[in-house]
Amino acid sequence: MWAVELEKVTVSYRENVALKEVTLRIEEGEFLAVIGPNGAGKTTLLTTINGLGKVISGTVRVFGRELSRWNVLKIRKEIGYVPQELPIDPRSPVSVREAVMIGRAGRIGLLRRPGREDLNLVESAMELTGIEHLAERPIGHLSGGERQKVSIARALAQEPKILLLDEPTSNLDPKAQVEIVELIERIYD
Repeated sequence: MWAVELEKVTVSYRENVALKEVTLRIEEGEFLAVIGPNGAGKTTLLTTINGLGKVISGTVRVFGRELSRWNVLKIRKEIGYVPQELPIDPRSPVSVREAVMIGRAGRIGLLRRPGREDLNLVESAMELTGIEHLAERPIGHLSGGERQKVSIARALAQEPKILLLDEPTSNLDPKAQVEIVELIERIYD
């Protein structure tokens, strides 16, 4: 069984076709990079796998099940997504720990308080991404590289079976780019 399977998938935004009859199969445990020019549909491909693309034809399956039959909560349990950029209001009082805890929402729901396991998973995700020392800092006070690490930690806190990263090093300085690449290597290993 494939972890991700797209069969002749066409996706559109408004009147524009962003992906046309794409067929792709990804094995469980596979590490895959999609490379192409701006506007080629890389982000659209990831958002489609994440259940956010407007599929007008074809089939998207995750672990053998048609994604169109999943609810959002199920998708969030299986797929972690790190966008190119996490839009953050610099005045936001949300701490790094709270931002990472948002990744647990799909597992704990909106009405339940996080338990010990949730707190431990958030701490582990922050340690793995090297941001535990920033836990109480407001997220709006972070650098671009630090924000990207928070976004990755949030996705890891979901305990996803699939982790999608959309241009995780874009708009970062060279040092931050190296740190993010090294982090991705640690996660994959």
